Amino acid sequence: MGLRLRLVVTFTLVAVVATVTTGALTFREARTGVLQQSQDTVIEEFRHRVNTLVPNYRFPPDAAGLTSFANDVSRGGRSQQWRVLVAYRDKSATSVPGDTFGELSPAMRQSVRSRRATVFQRVSHDGHSALVVGMPVTFAGQYTTERPASGLEVYLTVPQQEEQGYVDALVTAIERATVPALVLAVLIALLAARGVLRPVRALRRATRSIAEGRLDTRLAVQGSDELADLSRTFNETAAALEGSVAELRRMEAGARRFAADVSHELRTPLAAMSAVTDVLDEDAAGLDEDTATAVRLISTETTKLAALVDDLMEISRFDAGAAALHLDEIDLAESLRRTLATRGWQDTVETGLPEPGELRGRVDPRRLDVVVANLVANALRHGAPPVRLDLHAQDGRAGRQAVVTVRDGGDGIPESVLPHVFDRFYKSAGARARSEGSGLGLSIATENVRLHGGTVRAANHPEGGAVFTVVLPLRPDDTEDRTPPPVKEDRT
Repeated sequence: MGLRLRLVVTFTLVAVVATVTTGALTFREARTGVLQQSQDTVIEEFRHRVNTLVPNYRFPPDAAGLTSFANDVSRGGRSQQWRVLVAYRDKSATSVPGDTFGELSPAMRQSVRSRRATVFQRVSHDGHSALVVGMPVTFAGQYTTERPASGLEVYLTVPQQEEQGYVDALVTAIERATVPALVLAVLIALLAARGVLRPVRALRRATRSIAEGRLDTRLAVQGSDELADLSRTFNETAAALEGSVAELRRMEAGARRFAADVSHELRTPLAAMSAVTDVLDEDAAGLDEDTATAVRLISTETTKLAALVDDLMEISRFDAGAAALHLDEIDLAESLRRTLATRGWQDTVETGLPEPGELRGRVDPRRLDVVVANLVANALRHGAPPVRLDLHAQDGRAGRQAVVTVRDGGDGIPESVLPHVFDRFYKSAGARARSEGSGLGLSIATENVRLHGGTVRAANHPEGGAVFTVVLPLRPDDTEDRTPPPVKEDRT
């Protein structure tokens, strides 16, 4: 559920609870007031009427007197119809002949007989609401202030249709007021949600813009509430991030220029040194043993240094974005065989390649050669026999793809090393200060695969040994030479 919907639902629920609660309290108070006023008026009139009429009748009353007294009391209801029951011991009379007075409960009659006060009860009889009032008739004693009961009981029933009408009208009014209140609450909730979500949406757009690399994105700050503070904090964070990224880019560009300049400056002296070492290698057989060993060591290290400089120059071209593809339609299996033959690995590396002409694609032949050579050299150097090179085609999301795998029979790659095998200058044997490789071979292979729009990943084979998998898209024949956007390699 979105934030907007949650705000609207919350506001609506609050409005419903507030409206219902207010309506219920208002209804209860109004109903109580209406019934209380009607009840007090009826009881007061009833008590006054009885006290006024009692002195006019003989005591103890006979049946005719009871009937007459009941009729006289019933005439006291000017605005409502009074029904009166008068009882004395085992005799009774009503103001309406044949009236059974079904509203009168035995509990109320017992209360009237046992108390010296007026009692009342609101009852519902035959679907109608009525007020039942009962009181004992007392008379003053001759030598005491007490008012002993005379044994005469008077009961009154008053219908409450008018009061019920007031209550029903009140319920209708509350129901009619509830609907506009809820509509108004929803409108207020929508406006409030819009006011809250506007800066939130702006913050989301700005964050997405920052994630896309537009570090100069800023928010407009309005007001002084918490959302305005959040916008100011975002702007400060974005400014600090922009400054940090600019500084990092400047330092990175300087480092790239430095590496490229150093590599370029080293090429000339290295070329001269390589020429000298070639001459020394030819004459090493005629030198004494110590001198010959030194000459061979210098020659070997010069060759390694030249290879390192070449790798650094290649990496600097990748970093500067100057590396480009030169695509050509080639037989991929034949290209891989040529890579092995050129380096004398055809008898050392097992192969599983398609027949000539079976799998063709548009790739950069030189860069494919570099990728395969670096992966196979890495397997021969750090793995163990047998080393196997396989090639096959598969269908991917973007079309047909070529899959190149290089597997060795060694102990595999430690789990702690797997995430870093493609990092520059990373060597799994961290305790060694030097090794046969420069630590750039896998990085260069990765960059070349990325230029083709492919992926490369390293893993341990279930049967043992490390396996490197390269996936390259097989472009159609009319694909122009271009440098595709960078694709992150899969190192899982």
